[in-house]
Amino acid sequence: MIPGPTSPLAAIEQLPLAVAMREELWLYPAVEIVHITGFVLLAGSIAVLDLRLLGLSPRLPVRALAAHVLPWSFGALLLIVPSGLLMFIAHAGDLIANPAFIAKMALLMCAGLNAALFHAGAFRGAALWDTGAAVPAAAKVHAAVSLLIWVSILACGRLLAYV
Repeated sequence: MIPGPTSPLAAIEQLPLAVAMREELWLYPAVEIVHITGFVLLAGSIAVLDLRLLGLSPRLPVRALAAHVLPWSFGALLLIVPSGLLMFIAHAGDLIANPAFIAKMALLMCAGLNAALFHAGAFRGAALWDTGAAVPAAAKVHAAVSLLIWVSILACGRLLAYV
Protein backbone atom coordinates (compact mmCIF):
# COMPACT_ATOMS: atom_id res chain seq x y z
CA MET A 1 0.00 0.00 0.00
CA ILE A 2 1.38 3.38 -0.93
CA PRO A 3 0.36 5.89 1.72
CA GLY A 4 -1.30 9.07 0.55
CA PRO A 5 0.94 12.15 0.52
CA THR A 6 -0.67 13.60 3.66
CA SER A 7 -1.07 10.38 5.65
CA PRO A 8 0.83 9.85 8.90
CA LEU A 9 2.50 6.82 7.33
CA ALA A 10 3.80 8.97 4.46
CA ALA A 11 5.17 11.44 6.99
CA ILE A 12 6.91 8.62 8.84
CA GLU A 13 8.41 7.31 5.60
CA GLN A 14 9.77 10.76 4.78
CA LEU A 15 11.70 11.13 8.01
CA PRO A 16 15.43 11.47 7.22
CA LEU A 17 16.20 8.24 9.05
CA ALA A 18 13.50 6.37 7.11
CA VAL A 19 14.86 7.70 3.83
CA ALA A 20 18.38 6.67 4.85
CA MET A 21 17.10 3.19 5.72
CA ARG A 22 15.85 2.85 2.14
CA GLU A 23 18.68 4.58 0.32
CA GLU A 24 21.90 3.70 2.14
CA LEU A 25 23.12 0.41 0.69
CA TRP A 26 24.13 -1.35 3.90
CA LEU A 27 21.99 0.38 6.52
CA TYR A 28 18.81 -1.68 6.18
CA PRO A 29 20.66 -5.03 6.02
CA ALA A 30 22.78 -4.06 9.04
CA VAL A 31 19.69 -3.11 11.04
CA GLU A 32 18.00 -6.34 9.96
CA ILE A 33 21.00 -8.35 11.19
CA VAL A 34 20.75 -6.61 14.57
CA HIS A 35 17.01 -7.42 14.63
CA ILE A 36 17.58 -11.08 13.79
CA THR A 37 20.38 -11.36 16.36
CA GLY A 38 18.08 -9.92 19.00
CA PHE A 39 15.30 -12.28 18.00
CA VAL A 40 17.63 -15.28 18.23
CA LEU A 41 18.67 -14.20 21.74
CA LEU A 42 15.08 -13.58 22.80
CA ALA A 43 13.50 -16.68 21.32
CA GLY A 44 16.43 -18.85 22.35
CA SER A 45 16.36 -17.76 25.97
CA ILE A 46 12.59 -18.15 26.13
CA ALA A 47 12.73 -21.56 24.43
CA VAL A 48 15.28 -22.85 26.96
CA LEU A 49 12.96 -21.97 29.84
CA ASP A 50 9.87 -23.26 28.03
CA LEU A 51 11.54 -26.59 27.26
CA ARG A 52 12.58 -26.93 30.90
CA LEU A 53 8.96 -26.34 31.95
CA LEU A 54 7.87 -29.01 29.48
CA GLY A 55 10.12 -31.58 31.16
CA LEU A 56 13.56 -31.35 29.54
CA SER A 57 16.52 -31.18 31.94
CA PRO A 58 14.36 -31.67 35.04
CA ARG A 59 17.38 -31.41 37.37
CA LEU A 60 17.88 -27.76 36.45
CA PRO A 61 16.16 -25.52 39.01
CA VAL A 62 13.44 -23.55 37.23
CA ARG A 63 13.96 -20.37 39.22
CA ALA A 64 17.73 -20.38 38.71
CA LEU A 65 17.28 -21.01 35.00
CA ALA A 66 14.73 -18.20 34.76
CA ALA A 67 17.07 -15.86 36.65
CA HIS A 68 19.80 -16.74 34.16
CA VAL A 69 17.88 -16.47 30.87
CA LEU A 70 15.41 -13.66 31.55
CA PRO A 71 18.08 -10.93 31.61
CA TRP A 72 19.12 -12.17 28.16
CA SER A 73 15.50 -11.85 27.05
CA PHE A 74 15.27 -8.28 28.29
CA GLY A 75 18.65 -7.43 26.77
CA ALA A 76 17.50 -8.84 23.46
CA LEU A 77 14.59 -6.41 23.51
CA LEU A 78 17.15 -3.59 23.49
CA LEU A 79 18.21 -4.87 20.07
CA ILE A 80 14.81 -5.88 18.72
CA VAL A 81 12.65 -2.87 19.50
CA PRO A 82 14.83 -0.10 18.03
CA SER A 83 15.83 -2.17 15.00
CA GLY A 84 12.22 -3.19 14.39
CA LEU A 85 11.11 0.44 14.57
CA LEU A 86 13.84 1.44 12.11
CA MET A 87 12.75 -1.23 9.64
CA PHE A 88 9.11 -0.20 10.13
CA ILE A 89 9.66 3.50 9.41
CA ALA A 90 11.40 2.64 6.15
CA HIS A 91 8.30 0.86 4.81
CA ALA A 92 5.46 1.83 7.13
CA GLY A 93 2.80 1.95 4.41
CA ASP A 94 3.66 -1.45 3.01
CA LEU A 95 4.02 -3.11 6.40
CA ILE A 96 0.80 -1.79 7.90
CA ALA A 97 -1.10 -3.38 5.00
CA ASN A 98 0.80 -6.69 5.16
CA PRO A 99 -1.22 -9.52 6.79
CA ALA A 100 1.99 -11.18 8.00
CA PHE A 101 3.03 -7.97 9.76
CA ILE A 102 -0.38 -7.58 11.38
CA ALA A 103 -0.29 -11.22 12.51
CA LYS A 104 3.27 -10.77 13.84
CA MET A 105 2.26 -7.73 15.89
CA ALA A 106 -0.82 -9.53 17.25
CA LEU A 107 1.29 -12.56 18.13
CA LEU A 108 3.83 -10.36 19.90
CA MET A 109 1.02 -9.00 22.07
CA CYS A 110 -0.13 -12.57 22.75
CA ALA A 111 3.42 -13.56 23.70
CA GLY A 112 3.65 -10.66 26.13
CA LEU A 113 0.27 -11.48 27.63
CA ASN A 114 1.18 -15.17 27.97
CA ALA A 115 4.46 -14.27 29.70
CA ALA A 116 2.74 -11.81 32.04
CA LEU A 117 0.09 -14.36 32.98
CA PHE A 118 2.75 -17.02 33.55
CA HIS A 119 4.82 -14.78 35.82
CA ALA A 120 1.76 -13.48 37.69
CA GLY A 121 0.31 -16.97 38.10
CA ALA A 122 2.05 -20.32 37.75
CA PHE A 123 5.60 -19.02 38.26
CA ARG A 124 4.70 -17.51 41.65
CA GLY A 125 4.52 -21.04 43.05
CA ALA A 126 7.78 -22.18 41.44
CA ALA A 127 9.45 -22.66 44.81
CA LEU A 128 7.19 -25.68 45.28
CA TRP A 129 8.20 -27.31 42.00
CA ASP A 130 11.62 -25.79 41.34
CA THR A 131 13.42 -29.14 41.21
CA GLY A 132 12.41 -32.71 41.84
CA ALA A 133 8.67 -32.10 41.52
CA ALA A 134 6.28 -32.16 38.61
CA VAL A 135 5.77 -28.86 36.84
CA PRO A 136 2.10 -27.88 37.17
CA ALA A 137 -0.12 -28.25 34.12
CA ALA A 138 -0.72 -24.48 34.00
CA ALA A 139 3.02 -23.81 33.65
CA LYS A 140 3.30 -26.46 30.94
CA VAL A 141 0.40 -24.91 29.02
CA HIS A 142 2.06 -21.48 29.19
CA ALA A 143 5.33 -23.01 27.96
CA ALA A 144 3.68 -24.86 25.06
CA VAL A 145 1.70 -21.77 24.07
CA SER A 146 4.86 -19.68 24.29
CA LEU A 147 6.79 -22.00 21.96
CA LEU A 148 3.92 -22.05 19.48
CA ILE A 149 3.64 -18.26 19.53
CA TRP A 150 7.37 -17.69 19.05
CA VAL A 151 7.58 -20.14 16.14
CA SER A 152 4.59 -18.34 14.62
CA ILE A 153 6.27 -14.95 15.11
CA LEU A 154 9.35 -16.29 13.35
CA ALA A 155 7.21 -17.56 10.48
CA CYS A 156 5.40 -14.25 10.14
CA GLY A 157 8.69 -12.37 10.14
CA ARG A 158 9.97 -14.50 7.28
CA LEU A 159 6.69 -14.22 5.40
CA LEU A 160 6.82 -10.41 5.41
CA ALA A 161 8.80 -10.48 2.20
CA TYR A 162 6.42 -12.85 0.45
CA VAL A 163 2.88 -11.63 1.18
